[in-house]
Amino acid sequence: VQLQASGGGLVQTGGFLSLSCAASGFTVSNYVMGWFRQAPGKEREFVVSISRDGDNTDYADSLKGRSTIFRDNAKRTVYLHLNSLEPEDTAVYFCAAGPATFRHTSTIYNSAREFRLWGQGTLVTVSS
Repeated sequence: VQLQASGGGLVQTGGFLSLSCAASGFTVSNYVMGWFRQAPGKEREFVVSISRDGDNTDYADSLKGRSTIFRDNAKRTVYLHLNSLEPEDTAVYFCAAGPATFRHTSTIYNSAREFRLWGQGTLVTVSS
C-alpha cells in the first residue's frame, strides 16, 4: 500500500505547481482522497479532498479559489493544481486516502482522522 506524492518544487510568488499522488496496493476508487500540508513549525492542516466519484470536493479557505483537485481512478492518481502561490503556501504537501467503501460515492472527508493512508509528502517552496 503506497501513496507517492510528487510535483513539489521551488516557485516564485504568483506561480503555479501541479502535484500528483499515485496510489498503489489498494482500490483507490473506494477511497476519499485528500491533500494536507504542514508548514515549518506548524501543525498539519487540511487543504482539499475529493469524493470517490470525483463529483464532490471540499476546499479549505486558505487555498479556495487558488487550487483545483481532480482524480483519475483508472490511473489511480489524484492531482492538485496550485495557482497564485504565496510564500504562506510553503509547506510539505501530503496526500491521503480515507476508506469509504460502504458509503455513498459522494461522501467527503475533511478531518485527518478520517484518512487512514498517508504518503510521504512533497515540498512546495514559494519564494517572495
